[in-house]
Amino acid sequence: MKSIIIGGGKIGSNLLKTLKGRGYNVTLIEKDENVCRKIANDLDADIICGDGSDLAVLNDAGINNADIIAAVTGKDEENLVICQIAKMEFQINKSIARVNYPKNISMFKALGVNQTVCSTEVIANLIEYEFDSDICKIVQTFDRGAMILVEVSVDEKSRWLNCFIRDLELPGESVIAAVLRNGKIIYPRGDTQILKNDNVNLITNQATFLKIKEYMQNGGVSYAKQKK
Repeated sequence: MKSIIIGGGKIGSNLLKTLKGRGYNVTLIEKDENVCRKIANDLDADIICGDGSDLAVLNDAGINNADIIAAVTGKDEENLVICQIAKMEFQINKSIARVNYPKNISMFKALGVNQTVCSTEVIANLIEYEFDSDICKIVQTFDRGAMILVEVSVDEKSRWLNCFIRDLELPGESVIAAVLRNGKIIYPRGDTQILKNDNVNLITNQATFLKIKEYMQNGGVSYAKQKK
């Protein structure tokens, strides 16, 4: 899967390095030739010198094959415009924008930007999680990424299928907030049973999310009580 980063400053360059190190197909767009040259000297990566809001530049970067973009320039208005162009012109539904001024967060969200964050590590994790299976994914971040809202989809193969809430032994740093069933919210109690096609929402942190994801996808440590 492919991601595009717009902005080659400290956050953009570190994000490029992080994602490359994790083996992802990523392209960086940066206006300043000197910055492009410096990054190219430090890292073997796909770098395009140009304006990230220019349709031709975005086409050259392969946006038609991109799954997600991250606009991380130093200007909020640029990041917003880039996300809007990606959505309206190229139907890119997943976008992450760096927000330098917290007062702009509500505006970004109102205009359809999926995630608004500042930290390089948080942005890298959000991109990686978007590439993950829909079984277990992040739907929102809080407190600059320290806490996250996670959605676990339950199908016929799920380890949580037909389990009761009281039988789930989750890590201490997590709590089940709601169960979504047929478009309705169920506030979980101990005798709430998890059924096929439910979406279970949890509040947790990054480290615990990785443990839960490993269990749901690969069979890590069990988080359901064994039936006697």
